[in-house]
Amino acid sequence: MTLVDVNLQHAVEHFYREEAAALDEKRFHDWLDLFSDDTHYWMPIRRTRTVDQLDKEFTAKDEMAYFDDDKAMLEMRVRKLDTGYSWSEDPPSRTRHVITNVRIVEDNSEDLVVETNFILYRTRLNSEEDMWVGMRRDRLRKTGDSYLISERNIFLDQTVLLSKNLSNFF
Repeated sequence: MTLVDVNLQHAVEHFYREEAAALDEKRFHDWLDLFSDDTHYWMPIRRTRTVDQLDKEFTAKDEMAYFDDDKAMLEMRVRKLDTGYSWSEDPPSRTRHVITNVRIVEDNSEDLVVETNFILYRTRLNSEEDMWVGMRRDRLRKTGDSYLISERNIFLDQTVLLSKNLSNFF
């Protein structure tokens, strides 16, 4: 176990608290500003595999994925929400992003690799409820006194998604 500077840990945790608040408060343009122009936002599909095939549990980067987005695609998704014509978000979902177990697993002069666990709770309409649980592995590019997300890999614990859509951000 590598010890991390307490000020660095605090700054990274603050970054993630602010990101979660932007999403839950529907400040999607503020959220977009947290991503670098060359970002990659990827969520592979999880499959149930036997113990000897756990290396194939998630689809590879060149295979099918729930999300395989660049910054332009994320911007397009946010612009669609701005129009008011996104059927999956009219009326809008209510979300709560719970981010925990923030671990800085790599620190070099240009960026950090950070793993976080998350619970994303969503409710919409009168009775629809969804919950996604998993782990994110982010590459945070250092930018002065803050960071930009240059890569986000989202690994869900679920293999079957029961939600009617995936219109939210992780």
